[in-house]
Amino acid sequence: MIRQFLLCAATALALAAPAAAQDFAITNATVATGDGSEPMENATVVVRNGRIVAASAGASAPAGMQVIDGAGKWVTPGIFSAVTNLGLSDVAAVSDSNDEAASGSPFSAALDVAPAINPTSQPLIVARADGITRASIAPRPASGIFGGQGAVIDLGADPEPITRARAFQVVALGEYGARLAGGGRTGTYAWLDNALREAIAYAAGRWQGEDAMLTRADAKALGPVVSGEQALYVEVERASDILQVLKLTRDFPRLDLVLLGVSEGWLVASDIAAAGVPVIADPLDDLPSGFDQLASTQSNIGRMRDAGVTVAIGRMAGGTGEQPRNARQYAGNLVALTRIPGANGLSWGQALATITSVPAQIAGFGGQLGTLSAGARADIVIWDSDPLEVGSAAEAVFIDGVRQPVDNHQSRLRDRYRDLDESDLPKAYDW
Repeated sequence: MIRQFLLCAATALALAAPAAAQDFAITNATVATGDGSEPMENATVVVRNGRIVAASAGASAPAGMQVIDGAGKWVTPGIFSAVTNLGLSDVAAVSDSNDEAASGSPFSAALDVAPAINPTSQPLIVARADGITRASIAPRPASGIFGGQGAVIDLGADPEPITRARAFQVVALGEYGARLAGGGRTGTYAWLDNALREAIAYAAGRWQGEDAMLTRADAKALGPVVSGEQALYVEVERASDILQVLKLTRDFPRLDLVLLGVSEGWLVASDIAAAGVPVIADPLDDLPSGFDQLASTQSNIGRMRDAGVTVAIGRMAGGTGEQPRNARQYAGNLVALTRIPGANGLSWGQALATITSVPAQIAGFGGQLGTLSAGARADIVIWDSDPLEVGSAAEAVFIDGVRQPVDNHQSRLRDRYRDLDESDLPKAYDW
């Protein structure tokens, strides 16, 4: 029995061991580097030791290197899903399987999603099969306006998904934050201001626990935020709220702000650009779903980018957070907007960048992820056609130069039932 257990354990460790990065070249493909430039025809991508060596048109593969013929295919960086819940829930409506929020917890800012992320979660595996290679995983504020500390992960088929733990802190303002803070925006701003000041006091050794609103753990967790070592992701929609958030840097000049949602961002785009604050916007906000989104328009992202704002697609609520595979379709919608009179969209290259290099840059991985530039980590997807078209599919997914499995529960169900005839159906089927 002991020998059998040891053999099983050894087998499990062997299966869990990460595969070695491959050296290979993809040739004859349509290649988009993810940096905002337009796709290149008949191009080659070269990978060594898990890193991009080159991506250029007309080049050939180095002698002796494994070659993947990309004729008729498209090659892009892996999709970087900005602000999602992948790995935190299997069935969102089943509370026992959902770790997105901890509404009954005595902690808020101190909550850390990294230990809760499940790399074998089916939604995560399905997302990998659709070309998502990295993601910023964000907790949802519930026990207070702070949600806790998010993490950046890779979606590889190994037991260690964390690329960077405690990568950012999440706070909710606007209507949602007001509900959490006692029913009004006044409570939200007072709570936020007090929390940041208590964090400064804690870091300076002047924090008095008996007189503080924050727990010791929360005050400690906010220390990297007030020092600028950890980004503060602020969920905010209304133009006036956006301006108030930008003013936070007057009292807390080291804050590294990122705005989430930003439905009315186009109204104050010049202010956001002047402040140098990046945005992760919800591309679906073309009609208001609340009073802080009355000026919603699908031209929001295009208008902000025209004003000089750094914009990525993503957000926890709605289709990009809960269904991050939809991000490609939404990026394609932004391209289509350029053909509608009076609308503001993006070029194809700019749209791809909103789901590859820009979210990677916002997450602190500029030049290293979300791009096919030399030296970047080799997160690569080979597509059967234009990846911003609805009908396209990923044919091969690489993370750090390692080809990933793309089978999942959905694909196995498809394969099981696609070619069945009636004699193969369960006997209870005709009940």
